[in-house]
Amino acid sequence: MSHTTSSRTTTMRAIIQDRYGAPEDVFRLQEVARPVPGDGEVLVRVHAVPVTGSDWHLFRGLPYAARPITGMRRPKNRVPGLELAGTVEAVGKEVRGLRPGDEVFGWYGGTLAEYVAVPQDQLAPKPANLTLVEAAAGPIAAFTALQALRDRARIRPGQKVLISGASGGVGIYAVQLAKAYGAEVTGVCSTAKTDLVRSIGADHVIDYTREDFTDGRVRYDVFVDVYGNPSLPACRRALKPGGILVFVGGTGGRWFMGTDRWLRGLLAAPFLRLKARVLVHKDSREDLMILKDLIEAGKVTPVVDRTYPLTEVAEAVQYVREGRSRGQIVIAVGDPAPGDRPLS
Repeated sequence: MSHTTSSRTTTMRAIIQDRYGAPEDVFRLQEVARPVPGDGEVLVRVHAVPVTGSDWHLFRGLPYAARPITGMRRPKNRVPGLELAGTVEAVGKEVRGLRPGDEVFGWYGGTLAEYVAVPQDQLAPKPANLTLVEAAAGPIAAFTALQALRDRARIRPGQKVLISGASGGVGIYAVQLAKAYGAEVTGVCSTAKTDLVRSIGADHVIDYTREDFTDGRVRYDVFVDVYGNPSLPACRRALKPGGILVFVGGTGGRWFMGTDRWLRGLLAAPFLRLKARVLVHKDSREDLMILKDLIEAGKVTPVVDRTYPLTEVAEAVQYVREGRSRGQIVIAVGDPAPGDRPLS
């Protein structure tokens, strides 16, 4: 009996990845040692973890140019997952302001596990008006959108802002944040998601399968290019002279995943009479607190499509990869918390 009790308190379930590849081939659910928080760390009982389209590439070790950071031959972090929401289980002796039972959200490498020890400066109190599942829905996506608009575009009230990929993780936050800054927002998405983009506050919605949003009939002050699909001349047509093009994401190419297009854009910008700026987001507790305040003020709301259990991470990633998600996909790691609403 004592052995069983000890096992329960010193081990946990986690997704383990020892090599790069598709999740269905390389993920396994395994019992591993439960972490112990060090000085300045918080042991969080993980409740929810988002999965995104970017995760699919990271799991396969792409882009190759990122492997010095993520691991040359195999993942540096055996446990995948980059964000979380959960409940404080224990705190290190230098932690201040958090105590067991507090609900938190934030970011850390290795969150697809029942427990994780996270530095305190990578956590913030969960927004009071969200469930833990909702709070998990994309702090990193929110950082990206906020920094693209505030820091790179230097958005101002009254500007016309065009956001491609408006129904994706970053795009959903970008639409809402641009509205919060007082911009007139046009969101670009596929036919099936126009109602979603409209529901989060976009003033205008363009279905890219039916309309060329770079034909120059309407020109914008700012173009946040999330996926990197339009050609640079097409981006120029969409912008007013001197308009700002913010590169956020890229597609294609195993080495650079489209980020080589950023360099071409920066070099070509003076000749195209536009300002091209690249966004490489920075994880920031200060921005996490800004996000918390915006959520509690009702200006930003995470959008969750559905949840999957920890045993179905591969299925969740495949669902995202197929482009079917209408909002964030979240892995529900533990039992439902009080107030959580069923989403799947």
